[in-house]
Amino acid sequence: MKYKIFLLVFLVSLISSIIIFSNSSTGVCSIGGGCDTVNNSSFGSTFGIKNSLYGIFIFSFMIIITLLHMSKPNKHTRRIIHLAIILGSLIAIYFLYIQFFVIRVFCEFCLVIDFGMIISLIFMFYLWEH
Repeated sequence: MKYKIFLLVFLVSLISSIIIFSNSSTGVCSIGGGCDTVNNSSFGSTFGIKNSLYGIFIFSFMIIITLLHMSKPNKHTRRIIHLAIILGSLIAIYFLYIQFFVIRVFCEFCLVIDFGMIISLIFMFYLWEH
């Protein structure tokens, strides 16, 4: 059950990353201009690569790892998934801070990804305890 939820979060995050990345050609995010403002800011790229492109690759990888773990569980894939959720949540907190306190503009699809990662972290620790 736990990994099905993680898989769902990774899938929704992948779709959101694809939407953000393809926004320049589709205009999906142009509702309030928030996504454009956030993604075209100096915080929208890391090392010259759009953060949404990183998201596409990372969430695709995480979907594959999670599916592998669900079909054949082992401690290595479990550790990769848990580490990715922890690191992803830290990055999500940073991006939330940027949107709330620095840029003061919100990208709806970014928020979906960020809150999804944090919810996964909470869920992961909750199930660790129980």
